[in-house]
Amino acid sequence: MLTLRQLRYFEQLARLRHFGRAAEACAVTQPALSMQIRELETALGAPLVERAREGVKLTELGQDVAERAGAILAAVRDLEARARLGGASLSGPVRLGVIPSIAPYLLPRLLPAIRERHAAVQLSLRETQTAALLRELVAGDLDAVVMSLPVDHPEIEAEILFDDAFLLAVPSDGPLAGRASASADVLDDSELLLLEDGHCFRDQALTVCRTIDPRRLKSFGATSLTTLMQLVANGQGITLLPQLFVESEAQGDPRVTLLRFERPEPARTLALAYRRTSPAKDGFRALAETIRLMRGGGQNPAARPSAPAAATL
Repeated sequence: MLTLRQLRYFEQLARLRHFGRAAEACAVTQPALSMQIRELETALGAPLVERAREGVKLTELGQDVAERAGAILAAVRDLEARARLGGASLSGPVRLGVIPSIAPYLLPRLLPAIRERHAAVQLSLRETQTAALLRELVAGDLDAVVMSLPVDHPEIEAEILFDDAFLLAVPSDGPLAGRASASADVLDDSELLLLEDGHCFRDQALTVCRTIDPRRLKSFGATSLTTLMQLVANGQGITLLPQLFVESEAQGDPRVTLLRFERPEPARTLALAYRRTSPAKDGFRALAETIRLMRGGGQNPAARPSAPAAATL
């Protein structure tokens, strides 16, 4: 007979592909975890994993079971959350994921607003790349995620927050600094700096620069927008920066000039994503409204904050 414990243990094993690390994640001994996995295989009548010295590989059935177990456990977590919430709109532990190109610039202002408007919430935060956050959201390891659209998953809904315009950062002593505004042709003629692969902001920037020759892209393995700005300051190229970052880094560097794009400005749309089955959907919609109010006093989600056409950080 299948048990939730077996599914939880197998979920961790499928994720970590290592018996020792999975046992540690489940706070049990490795023999105890191994026994539960064997009992699960016995109940299903077929092996789920191939055990090897270098780690664990899922069988075809094991992959299928891992996906189904994730959906089952997510539903169980939603049920537990429903019981915990009772009649409250948003209370108790809330696990919020945020992508790295948003977290440092939104959270310092957002957290006090959450404490003020949602005093019963016990917030825990997780910052990592979009793909990992979405996996954890679908699996029920996170309750909601602040990220950029699009969110293309049938189990996830998204509440639009606001648009975050892109600005072009150029060296202040370079030929582009004297322009009144930026345009797409500038990107084609200059060496563009982007975050490393895996960051959704890189993909969004490439969408803006879709005509650029990939050979002109510079790869420094940068993982933060701050690093990109410092590279621009030192004359290594140009880059795109989101409005959120620009506002947060207002004391920045006089060696960097920011140019707004000609209208329609390129922008990313930020959203609060959560599972369609979540019992706290109304609470997350209230949280989304808190973010919008914190951002611009209840402005339309599509409205963009104003800024000069060109400014020096």
